[in-house]
Amino acid sequence: MDVPADKMREYTRRILLARMELLLKNGFYGLLLMHVGFALTDAVENACTARDKNGEKICFNPAFLEGISDSELLYAMEHEVLHLALRHFSRGEAYEPERFNIACDIVVNSNILQSNGMDERSITLRNFGGVQRHQAPNGREGYEFTAEELYDLIPDPNGDPIKGPGSKASGQSSSRSDKSKDDDVKQEKGRAQKKKGGGSGGGWDEHAASSVETEEDSIMRAVWVQRIVNAAEVIEIREKSNGRGTVPAFAARMLRELRRPQTDWRTILNDFIQEEICDYSFSPPDRRFDESSFFLPDFNEKEETVRKILFMIDTSGSMNDAMITAAFSEVKGAIDQFNGKLRGWLGFFDAAIIEPKPFSSVEEFRVIRPAGGGGTDFQIIFEYVAQHMQGKQLASIVILTDGFAPFPKEHLAMGIPVLWLLNNEEVDPPWGKVARITVDD
Repeated sequence: MDVPADKMREYTRRILLARMELLLKNGFYGLLLMHVGFALTDAVENACTARDKNGEKICFNPAFLEGISDSELLYAMEHEVLHLALRHFSRGEAYEPERFNIACDIVVNSNILQSNGMDERSITLRNFGGVQRHQAPNGREGYEFTAEELYDLIPDPNGDPIKGPGSKASGQSSSRSDKSKDDDVKQEKGRAQKKKGGGSGGGWDEHAASSVETEEDSIMRAVWVQRIVNAAEVIEIREKSNGRGTVPAFAARMLRELRRPQTDWRTILNDFIQEEICDYSFSPPDRRFDESSFFLPDFNEKEETVRKILFMIDTSGSMNDAMITAAFSEVKGAIDQFNGKLRGWLGFFDAAIIEPKPFSSVEEFRVIRPAGGGGTDFQIIFEYVAQHMQGKQLASIVILTDGFAPFPKEHLAMGIPVLWLLNNEEVDPPWGKVARITVDD
C-alpha cells in the first residue's frame, strides 16, 4: 500500500479522534472499541473485522476513509465493533453466507439506530445507498431479533428458500402468498444491486464467517459477553446524569439477565451457612451502664458467612452466549444474595480445566475471565479437587452446565456435596442435587 506518510497520519488521527468522540458521545461503543486495534490496508475493499497474533482489529481501506465524512466514520466504527462483540463471523458457518450477513447487518444497524435515539443519520453512508437497512421484512426493527432469527425471515437473494438450522422464526412467513414471497426476493436482489462495495452480503463491509469455530473463538465469545456487560453497566450509571446516547437493546437485554438470577441461592446454600457469633463481649462493654460499678457484656448481632464453594462453569462448544451469560448471572446472583460474604473459587472447564480463581466480592468476580470451547468432561473437576484443593475446606461444588456429557462416579466427589445447575429439562444426573434454570434463545 503506497500512501504518503502525511496521509497515513491524517487517517490515524481521524480514527483515534472518532473513538474519543464516541467515548464522550456514545460511550458504550467507545468502551468496546478500547479492546480492538485498527489497521489501514488496501487488501480490503472498504472495511472489515480481522484478527491476528496481536488480537482483533478493524481494518479500513484509505480510499474508503477518503470517501466518508467524520460522522459516517463514527457509524462505521460502531458497526464494525458490534460485529466483533456479537461474534458474527464465527456464528454463520451453518448458513448461506450472503443471506446470513444481511441478517447480521440488519441487527447491527438497528441496534445502532436505537441507541442513537432512532436518528437515521446515525446509520447513513451517502455513497452506499444512504440510510442502511435496519428492519426485518415484516417491518419490525432488527434489534428485536438475533441474526439467526432474522435469517429465516429474509428471502434468499438467489431466490432459493433456504432455512437455517433450528431457527424458531422459520415458520413465520409460511402463510404468505407466493406472490408476496416473489416480491420480497425481487426487492432483496434490487437492494443488493444498489449497494456499492464488495463486502459479503452485498453490504459495504466484510465480516465473513469462519468455516468452523475454533477454541480461540469460544474463549473470545465469553470474553466479549463480559466486556458488553461491563460497558453497559458503566454507561447505564453515567447516562442517568447526562442524557447522552443509550445502551443498545441487545446489551440492555444481556444486562437485565445478569441482574435476574433465577436461583434462590440462600435456600440452596442453607446447609453451608455458618453463623459467626460472639453472643456477648466485654470489649467494648455496654455503654448504657457506663456509670455502674459493674461491667455488663454487649450483645452483638449475628453475622453469616458461607463456607467455601467451588463454582465451575461449562464453556464447551455446546454452551452458547445465552447459556454462558445465564451461568455468570447465577454466580453473580449468589454473591449478591450474600452481600459479598460468599467465599470460594470460580473456574471454567470443557475437556480441560481452567484453574479456579478465588473470589470474595462482585468486584473480584468481574476480573475473572472464562475460557474453553472443546468437549465436556466432568471427571476432570473432581480430579483437580483431589490434586489441588485438599485442605481447602471445600463445602460444596456447584457445576453450571447443559449436562451433555458422561457423568463420573459419585465416589470421586470424596463426600463433598455437588449441585448440578442445569439449563434444560432433558438431563437427569444420576447423583448429587439438581437445580434448573431456563435460558432464552
